[in-house]
Amino acid sequence: MQNPQVVNVLLFEAFSNHCLANAIEPLRAANTLSRQKLYVWRFFTLDGEPVSSSSGLSISPDGQLKDAQGEVLLVMPSYDFSKHATWITARALKAASKRHTKMAGLDTGSWLLADAGLLNGYKATIHWEELVAFEEAFPEVDAHRERFVIDRDRVTCSGAMATFDLIMRLITDKHGPLLAMEVGQLFMSVGDVGTVGTMRNPSGRVVQRAISCMQSNIEEPLLLSEIARRVGCTQKSLEQKMNHEMKATPQAVYRRLRLGLARKLVQESDMPIAEIAGRCGYENTSAMTRAFGHEFAITPSKLRAQLDEM
Repeated sequence: MQNPQVVNVLLFEAFSNHCLANAIEPLRAANTLSRQKLYVWRFFTLDGEPVSSSSGLSISPDGQLKDAQGEVLLVMPSYDFSKHATWITARALKAASKRHTKMAGLDTGSWLLADAGLLNGYKATIHWEELVAFEEAFPEVDAHRERFVIDRDRVTCSGAMATFDLIMRLITDKHGPLLAMEVGQLFMSVGDVGTVGTMRNPSGRVVQRAISCMQSNIEEPLLLSEIARRVGCTQKSLEQKMNHEMKATPQAVYRRLRLGLARKLVQESDMPIAEIAGRCGYENTSAMTRAFGHEFAITPSKLRAQLDEM
């Protein structure tokens, strides 16, 4: 099992709950769905003291920023970012950049990174309400009007909703589109932002429609040729688009959707395994058990037994 990715979050007074939840909940879901600790996260402030969000949620941090070390540092000032753009913050962020592989500015966090000189020569974005001022204040930064920008070891994001897109992209890059697809399903995001964060191109939209078609036909799976017909392309074209967007074949995506439902029913219902197999489009228990074990490295019966012991 690989070591978990350490994600640290730097919070400031008046941070956005929405932004924080959109950053952390997908990571929590990735852990839950994979049944592995893929991510661990910790909360920090500059001085180690508690902070309150813009809506009054109080967070007691795990410590001071000077003690934070990990793969990613998410910088999250949100509404009062201009008050936090001080030489103390800049110095602390410069030091933290040496202890983190990536530095990420969420919402208005880009301003603090730029103020510390950590975005000089990088492409970046910020909340679009601040973009013009950002360009004027930091000419050394290549500013773009994008939902999020990933440029080498710097990551920037334009707001709370875009934070979800960004984290989905990071999950995709680290652990593959199939896990990201499951996370997206859990948050009902597939129809909005795509299964891997931003499927906004024509190829991605075809893939979205194909996945929706698969989701609607779990108990009685369709032939791939029929799915292609329903989304308006040839089977070969669908295979190419799916491989491009999902890095997986349509058959693998369909199988993951069916087995994802099977896993949910195993975990959350007392339905017999044989009935679950039928609900998920398998002719018999043995066929589903083999596929389930190959996909999740555990059989349905063993997974249910583990849950019963907890």
